[in-house]
Amino acid sequence: MVSQTGDPMTTATTPPHGPLTGVRVVELAGIGPGPFAAMLLADLGADVVRVDRPGGPGLGIDPAHDLTNRNKRSVLVDLKDPDGPARVLGLAARADILIEGYRPGVAERLGVGPGPCRARNPRLVYGRMTGWGQHGPLAARAGHDIGYIALTGALGLIGDPDRPPPAPANLLGDYAGGSLYLVVGVLAALHHARATGTGQVVDAAVVDGTAHLTTMLHGMLAAGHWQDRRGANLLDGGCPFYGTYETADGRHIAVGALEQRFYDEFLDRLGIADTAPPRDDPARWAELRAAIAARFRTRTRDAWAAVFADCDACVAPVLTLGEAPHHPHLAARATFTDHGGRPQPAPAPRFSATPTAVRTGPARPGADTEAVARDWDVPALDPPNPQRKAGQ
Repeated sequence: MVSQTGDPMTTATTPPHGPLTGVRVVELAGIGPGPFAAMLLADLGADVVRVDRPGGPGLGIDPAHDLTNRNKRSVLVDLKDPDGPARVLGLAARADILIEGYRPGVAERLGVGPGPCRARNPRLVYGRMTGWGQHGPLAARAGHDIGYIALTGALGLIGDPDRPPPAPANLLGDYAGGSLYLVVGVLAALHHARATGTGQVVDAAVVDGTAHLTTMLHGMLAAGHWQDRRGANLLDGGCPFYGTYETADGRHIAVGALEQRFYDEFLDRLGIADTAPPRDDPARWAELRAAIAARFRTRTRDAWAAVFADCDACVAPVLTLGEAPHHPHLAARATFTDHGGRPQPAPAPRFSATPTAVRTGPARPGADTEAVARDWDVPALDPPNPQRKAGQ
């Protein structure tokens, strides 16, 4: 287990709990950005109790390998049972934050919406995570990451202009535009609740967060420094010294030599400083790109990585998920860790006084019901079980 801290001495003297130690979070189980947001809160030290439902959330992933459920505890509640809502409300009464990711209106129909939860606990921060948001023409519609980022203009920024935009996994919408904005929102609302004694509802929508991520580009567009089409701009692959190139072994190198001094070193290490077309003439960017591409195809990815390893040319090898943990820089920083034989990204960011860690593996559905009922003082969560008392 690797602690994340900026102070090497801290790891030897401070237990790895995190700055949110003491914060209680209820997560109503779902898929996508909600579980990731709850994982981030758990990584930061919060006591996150995931309310799983019988049968699971529907993705079919073995719970033992669902790393987004690390550092959490799980209870099993069927909200369609007569006593199901009451058990969740018992947890909400003891919590600081509750996170749900249902379609608008579903939590209300199940009896665990903001009204009854905050009636039990006026200080509760009720975080709602959806793709389209709580209102608007599409609010009740199904959707996934790729549709959300398509509508905001973010997907249209990505890829070769002569090909359809590629799907960037679910990192841009679900996690960047969704999870991270939900976490910022509930922590800001928690700060307000602790100052005023009053909680509130946080409406985090992937479309809102993803649109917010494009703020700088909207400014550049308004200023005439960004063309509203793919592959024509400084940061979208249109520029030959900010993009990716194939190497001799079919792998790739990433180049980000934007500033002149970095670009000069890039050309020098690449070996075309005396022959490359001028970088300041966009009319010759295609010619420059061809020259760079031809040069990169003469060596393997790792050979080029070695050429650029000790300089400021802003060049990096494009690694796979399996390769990334073994890169010397990431290994030195313990950016990845291993818990229970499962390599995984370590918690981030890092804290000098309250280091974080992967404390426990993925929570198994229902495995912590008895402990949570005791620790949170919610006896109705774990009603007496004659079979258990009999040792069966």
